[in-house]
Amino acid sequence: MERNTRQRTAIRNALAQARRPLLPQEVLQAAQTVAPRLGLATVYRNLKSLVEDGELCTVELPGENPRFEFAGRQHHHHFQCTSCQRVFDVHACPGDLSRLAPPGFTVLDHELTLYGRCGECGAPAA
Repeated sequence: MERNTRQRTAIRNALAQARRPLLPQEVLQAAQTVAPRLGLATVYRNLKSLVEDGELCTVELPGENPRFEFAGRQHHHHFQCTSCQRVFDVHACPGDLSRLAPPGFTVLDHELTLYGRCGECGAPAA
């Protein structure tokens, strides 16, 4: 376990304040408001360490770089805005998806990502 530094605290606070999964670049931009000299290499090093310590987990979407969020949260899914590319938490779940599996298959887990436009980007023009 690494010691708490001003940079690490700024990274944790950036993730807590965003309340959504962040890319390392998004973490950097948010954390630099508190630690202006923070660099991207330091962000990556701290994110890796926080994942190894079990404090953070990665959110992996197909074709995307990993995003990071706090670990140990209840089961949830994600929504990605097709306009701004930000990812948000979805705190609902369709439940048991075993009926969608082929006959004889056993579903052990699932991940669901919704795609559309976030509230800030608005509905697509008609």
